[in-house]
Amino acid sequence: MVKSDLATVSVTSVPATDMRDACFEELRKLAASDRNVVVMTDDMGAFSLDKFKKDLAPQYFNMGIAEQNIVSVAAGLALGGKRPFIYGISTFVTMRCYEQIRVDLCCMNLPVTIIGSGAGYTYGSDGPTHHATEDVAIMRALPEMTLFNPSDPVMTAAMVRMAYTHSGPSYIRIEKGTLPCLYAEQHDFQRGFEVLRPGRDVVIVATGVMVHSALQVAGELSNHSLDAGVVDLYRIKPVDEEALSSSLGQAAWLITIEENSIIGGIGSLVAEIMAGRSRPVPLQRIALPDRFCCEYGSREWLRARHGLDVKSLTRTILEWK
Repeated sequence: MVKSDLATVSVTSVPATDMRDACFEELRKLAASDRNVVVMTDDMGAFSLDKFKKDLAPQYFNMGIAEQNIVSVAAGLALGGKRPFIYGISTFVTMRCYEQIRVDLCCMNLPVTIIGSGAGYTYGSDGPTHHATEDVAIMRALPEMTLFNPSDPVMTAAMVRMAYTHSGPSYIRIEKGTLPCLYAEQHDFQRGFEVLRPGRDVVIVATGVMVHSALQVAGELSNHSLDAGVVDLYRIKPVDEEALSSSLGQAAWLITIEENSIIGGIGSLVAEIMAGRSRPVPLQRIALPDRFCCEYGSREWLRARHGLDVKSLTRTILEWK
């Protein structure tokens, strides 16, 4: 059971919005009021990004497909008083330039924000070079790094504002496409996680787009007389470990679901927190296996192939129980 003093968030009726539009519209507002805000891309495009480029051309830089150089240039700009935001496909703006992020940004604790688009199997048909399935693990490991994984457009805009005011490096892992809103515009995201649905029998912890799947799974489980809760863990680092463990420690059993590698993601995070605070709650981690996916297809097909569609998730949880 999730503790009663943690408020449950009601799902809003706000229309679905493209996550990138929410991100870049908020960035455009910030940049319009602060000339130090600059956006740097690796030859990426998006409708809302084109609007930013048109309205604020002096604050937009297409650096070409040279992510290592982008990070180092961003570090130099930050040292000169700018607030750089780097945008690109998740795999390329994390793994390709990991050393530069570690040394140029984290070692100096500089206020540079990396926005990675295309989490998990978003680019399913492009193969393992484009699958962002290890970025959570590697970015979690970096000292000074703040890691956001928003689950809806309202939260995405809020994460941009939070990164703007943060004094160190941040990574915002956004979806490519449209998602319905779960939160009201005035919601406070400082805590880093929210209880979207309380549960007596099982609590599902999810992040990013998988929060929507978790809510569907919870609904399916109710048809099997299981009262399932859902927790949205949207700030993966830093985590309010005491608050999260106090909340999850009241559950009869826990499930984590994520479109990431089984190693180093939120399943590992929850296990570390619960074990470190001696809260013996049964935990089942559902994630991608520890191997590269060399199959090609749509994101939905790959999810079903690896047991991350709603039907498979529901079956796995029922079988485990």
